[in-house]
Amino acid sequence: MSSNTSSDILIAGAIAAFTVDLLVYPLDTIKTRIQSPNYAHFYTNAQTGKPNPALFRGVYQGIGSVIIATLPSSGAFFTTYERTKTLFTRLNTTSASPNGVLPIAAVHAGASSLAELVSCAILTPAEVIKQNAQMVSSGSPTNATLQTLAKFKSNPLALWRGYTALAGRNLPFTAMQFPMFERLKVLIREYRDRRGLSTGTIYESALITAFSAGSAGAVAAVITTPVDVVKTRIMLAAMDDAAHEGASPQAKVKPDGLVDAFGKSVESTKVSAKSAVRSLNPLATSEKRGRKSSWRIGQEIVAEKGVKGLWRGGALRGVWTFVGSGLYLGAYESGMVYLAARRGEHVNEADFL
Repeated sequence: MSSNTSSDILIAGAIAAFTVDLLVYPLDTIKTRIQSPNYAHFYTNAQTGKPNPALFRGVYQGIGSVIIATLPSSGAFFTTYERTKTLFTRLNTTSASPNGVLPIAAVHAGASSLAELVSCAILTPAEVIKQNAQMVSSGSPTNATLQTLAKFKSNPLALWRGYTALAGRNLPFTAMQFPMFERLKVLIREYRDRRGLSTGTIYESALITAFSAGSAGAVAAVITTPVDVVKTRIMLAAMDDAAHEGASPQAKVKPDGLVDAFGKSVESTKVSAKSAVRSLNPLATSEKRGRKSSWRIGQEIVAEKGVKGLWRGGALRGVWTFVGSGLYLGAYESGMVYLAARRGEHVNEADFL
């Protein structure tokens, strides 16, 4: 990018992240509750089956963790995306093919996918904390985020348990969204140029970006809803798994049992041996702890709710993604234009996402 520095990217990404988190977070909370396995028990009326007021209470629970993690994750995403896109574009262009060997959509999809992998590594713990905090009863005397964090105290690594699921949802989402977003933005600008409607203002640029990003995001969000439902189930189960795994098996050994030559109880020694064997067999460990694969969780959802269970919350996710993506990329691009203008520089269309 010729006119925007790395600091511009980070600052613009931070502005965009704050804007989205504050405005659309309530919709994300409601979506999480709808997708949870306890939705019918906690958030619907037993007689009518309709949503009860609890569904709409405490909709900002867990936002603190997201705000803290979103800033570095969004900065990492945009920095990686911008630099990777520039590199891929240069490698894709040759003297024989000045327009590129691969379609530009492939360049955008590849760059956004790599950026998403980096971003997910930072965002996963906050996402796990957020989704579990969103499910805490709004009448609880303890802060929902602190209450959730306490559950992971004995096993902090469980906070990264949803990384694969998060990346599995976000990779296809960004791979679909960004090529559609880039193409739609170009088409709208060309249309306005032909009609003589272009003004070249930050306001116009923000609106075009917001509409293009929102539309592309909504389509990608609805398509990837089944993966999002499975991801929600995995992250909600992570807290219970962490609490279960944090319990010491030695604590269950009776003090008056037999001891071995080293003074340890025989039962404790057996437990340690079994643990060592399980550590060499991840599959056995997973089964012992009751952890399930994404495929197994998907099968259980279909068995419980039918195929439509995999699309639970899809419409709401499409709506809040339209709003969120529009605000996110609209604020990001506008922030880049504003920061460059403050230095007296002009940003060309080719410099944008």
